[in-house]
Amino acid sequence: MRKMALVIAGSAALSLAGCGSETSGEFTTEDGENAEYTVDEDSGETSMTIEGKDGTATMRSGADVPVTLPAGFSLYPGSKVVTNTVVNQPDGQGTMVMFETDAAADKVIAHFREQAKAAGFDIQLEMNTNGTQMIGGESKDGSTLSVTTSPGGESGTTGQLIIGSNKGG
Repeated sequence: MRKMALVIAGSAALSLAGCGSETSGEFTTEDGENAEYTVDEDSGETSMTIEGKDGTATMRSGADVPVTLPAGFSLYPGSKVVTNTVVNQPDGQGTMVMFETDAAADKVIAHFREQAKAAGFDIQLEMNTNGTQMIGGESKDGSTLSVTTSPGGESGTTGQLIIGSNKGG
């Protein structure tokens, strides 16, 4: 439930950033947890903290947020990060990287499939629809992975990598 609250709250803060609204504020989540957010006017980076009964959850999102992936994972060589969102919670961490690359979508998918298998992920979902490709899987410790690529026109391929890691396995 905490993850859903942070994602919903994060979406709200990102929407505020996009509307040119307040650059900081506080609110209460549906679960009664206290939250605060800030939007950097220069970079557009959004950060948020939620204090709850299970501990503190934080989120940072923006084009300049450093990309730190779990051991064994790296972005496709030459990729340009469009935005990176990192969520840290008492029970784990989630990362969502939106990127662009000149490489073909199938090469990008193959890159992440190889890394996922080497890291012990069981690929449970494979999809290819009208050029959009997706793989998804889970590791024995409950960590999850999802990679989606789509033809990006002049920009080559656009992609999204989501990895959720559990603390303490």
